[in-house]
Amino acid sequence: MIRKIIHIDATACNGCGACVTACHEGAIELVDGKARLTREHYCDGLGDCLPACPTGAITFEEREAPAYDEAAVLAEKARKQHHHGGGCPGSRAMAFQRDEAPAPAGEQPSRLRQWPVQIQLAPIHAPYFDGCDLLVAADCTAFAYGAFHEKLLKGKIVLVGCPKLDAVQYEEKLEAIFRANDIRTVTVARMEVPCCGGLERAVRTALERSGKAMACHVVTISTDGRIL
Repeated sequence: MIRKIIHIDATACNGCGACVTACHEGAIELVDGKARLTREHYCDGLGDCLPACPTGAITFEEREAPAYDEAAVLAEKARKQHHHGGGCPGSRAMAFQRDEAPAPAGEQPSRLRQWPVQIQLAPIHAPYFDGCDLLVAADCTAFAYGAFHEKLLKGKIVLVGCPKLDAVQYEEKLEAIFRANDIRTVTVARMEVPCCGGLERAVRTALERSGKAMACHVVTISTDGRIL
């Protein structure tokens, strides 16, 4: 059908994410650092996102588009509230485009390519999972190993957790992520302490249950910050 729908000019978008927050229907996401209308049938054409955009990158256009599906929007809102305990904005999936060029002298560049990073908050399916190399890391590893960003995180999507402190089992969530996405390889970064073995076991169990035959590599970090 021909209807009014938003258009996002990627060249004008600065990736601030204000429109993502303003869109109560969840039609817009940040992909590679730019806002993108990823669900046309979620866009109601009312334009709550327009005044939120600081660069004027969003306009209306009349074109062929699927009809606004209010039932799907309400169902998605209910799903997010159920999984995220009220839909905290901090759990909204975002992807970042990283420049692989060396950082200015004296600065250490971040190699983080997506948000959120906590296993409990991660979506089951997100565009940044497809074709990725996944790093599942114990949260202590980033503090213990000084070269974490350059040696372990660079070029990967990361999920972090602590099997001792989180009162959950990771196997079910990880299995769902493995099943729903075309992940190429999995690297587990764990500490040498025994409790960290729970993270490695969860990943291996989830891989087995998912039926996905992908490579799994384990990196163990000593408490004094060395790769063992």
